Amino acid sequence: MSLKIISDVQAFTVFKELEKDKVIQNFYRLLRKEDLESYATFVSSLYEQNTDNWTRYLVSKVLSLENCLVSMACSQKSIPYSIREAASFELDILEEMSRMEPEAFKMKGFKANWSVESIDLKTIYLERLEHIDQFGFGEYARFMTFRLEETEEKPGFYLKPVAYPDPITFKDLIGYDLQRQQVIANTEILLHGNMASNVLLYGDAGTGKSATVKAIANEYASKGLRLIELGKKELHLLPKLLDVLALNPLKFILFIDDLSFQENDDDFSALKAVLEGSVSVRSNNTVIYATSNRRHIVRETFQSRQGDEIHRNDTMQETISLSERFGMKVYYEKPKKDLYLDIVYGLADQYGLTMDREVLALKAEQFALRKAGRSARAARQLVEQLSALEEKEDVTC
Repeated sequence: MSLKIISDVQAFTVFKELEKDKVIQNFYRLLRKEDLESYATFVSSLYEQNTDNWTRYLVSKVLSLENCLVSMACSQKSIPYSIREAASFELDILEEMSRMEPEAFKMKGFKANWSVESIDLKTIYLERLEHIDQFGFGEYARFMTFRLEETEEKPGFYLKPVAYPDPITFKDLIGYDLQRQQVIANTEILLHGNMASNVLLYGDAGTGKSATVKAIANEYASKGLRLIELGKKELHLLPKLLDVLALNPLKFILFIDDLSFQENDDDFSALKAVLEGSVSVRSNNTVIYATSNRRHIVRETFQSRQGDEIHRNDTMQETISLSERFGMKVYYEKPKKDLYLDIVYGLADQYGLTMDREVLALKAEQFALRKAGRSARAARQLVEQLSALEEKEDVTC
């Protein structure tokens, strides 16, 4: 059976790139040689991936492979009959391979094992291909969040996957319901394939602006939403990034956190050009969500206040112009006492804090004074500290 499978594998066309993977390469070698050294090499390379499940490893590589099927699905082209037939044949072989147990290789003496399971690979693959706008492909299928990094190689940047993004969800957010609903509604417009607005979330620090964006990304990841984080120094890469994402079937939030500029900042000009569409036309699968502690993102310097009236007016207009280029602006202000305590109480319930509410309210106000004011961030920091103290006391008792 091994010789038959390796003969079929050598004829692969659609999934030929799988042979570049080290573990799969070692499995092919085992199929050809069926000796103890090849067996040990394969098992060792599988274990190095922190798994003993050969089926799940192979399936994950098949599902994340970028090939001609993925390319045609992304561009909504009809897949020719010959390619469909080749893919169907190869998926059958890969499924058979994924179920091969150690016992299929008659090795004498002690040998390390691997586990397998029954998975309908062809059905799963074709379903994901049909709904590629939800599942994604390649790294986009494996990861939900990315960071934009500049490189010297074309296209001039790399989207680095974030293996452990902030897992925050809507249930973790208390208060600011109106603001959150505005951003959610805009995101749903994006997910429906329509042109959504670029959004500026501005206001006081620690009020949950960034948390709102991250929670939305987590909530809608299963519907094809991905988050790309970029810093101010990467803003000049936006036109190239938009060009690359334009043909991607997924939807993207380009997230710029804590945005502010100095006057005559080149990065300011780069973002402004993208927002007004003078450099690259934004497709309907991307939006820019930015947070700032200032409504007018450009910082006014002492020098800008000097000079004649015309100069001061020009400076002010330039300062205002960038924020006005966002189609939607959502304001987050410091919570009043009632909202602040609601956030504290809600978080206390989430953390299982048993402290008396009157005592908790007093501690919350004292904590806010030390933190230069009430905020959702201060509320969370307080509850986390008190929860840790309660747990410590429980352990001591």
